[in-house]
Amino acid sequence: MDFTLKKYRELLVALKDYGNVILRHDVDKKPQNSLKTARIEHELGWKAIYYFRAVPESWNEGIIKEIASLGHEIGYHYESLTTCKGNIDAAYEDFCKNLQRLRTIVPVESICMHGSPKSPWDSKDLWKKYSYKELGITFEPYLDTDFSKTFYITDTGRRWDGYKVSVRDKIPVYQDIWLQKKLTYHTSNDIISAIHNSIFPHDIMMTTHPQRWSDNIVDWTIEMLLQNTKNIIKRILVKNKANQRQ
Repeated sequence: MDFTLKKYRELLVALKDYGNVILRHDVDKKPQNSLKTARIEHELGWKAIYYFRAVPESWNEGIIKEIASLGHEIGYHYESLTTCKGNIDAAYEDFCKNLQRLRTIVPVESICMHGSPKSPWDSKDLWKKYSYKELGITFEPYLDTDFSKTFYITDTGRRWDGYKVSVRDKIPVYQDIWLQKKLTYHTSNDIISAIHNSIFPHDIMMTTHPQRWSDNIVDWTIEMLLQNTKNIIKRILVKNKANQRQ
């Protein structure tokens, strides 16, 4: 079975010492799942970045502190343009407020946009007017990564080729280049096999959503069914956006 904590451990063991890996987690909900993956990573000697949203289903101060105590970095998973319905000035105020609130718990130098697939707004557009660097932020993965050198892979859609149904968690231009090079993987076993055969890229940014990874069969099944439904909706949204551009 894929998307179990057992399989996640296998993936980390395969990746260990393989190449240069930025390990990133989007804590969209179920922060207790993130604590489980953080403990596995700590045990195996990994350090990751955990991005927390400023919503009740993600924000858990006790878990944020415990994950930080394991040596992991904490970042802010912002969605301010969606929250403020496209008002860029109000969105910046919202962003600053939530960033400061998170910084009262742990140090924060990294931020990452939350996709909000049903929203018409892309929160990265906030930085067309404002500068996160002026706020002491040093890293926004989508804006500060050289994707000509770094391969990006994510479990969006509860699969490793979820860019096909993703509204925003994709890398324009380079996604097509990686596809041409056949750097596409569907399951965790596909990745592990590519690593063992030394054909997996060596410079990687890997994103997971810990809510999807569970050894509890009930939670695992519910997440699978919910994600399959979401993927249908995402396909419709992606198709509609493509039609609008034509």
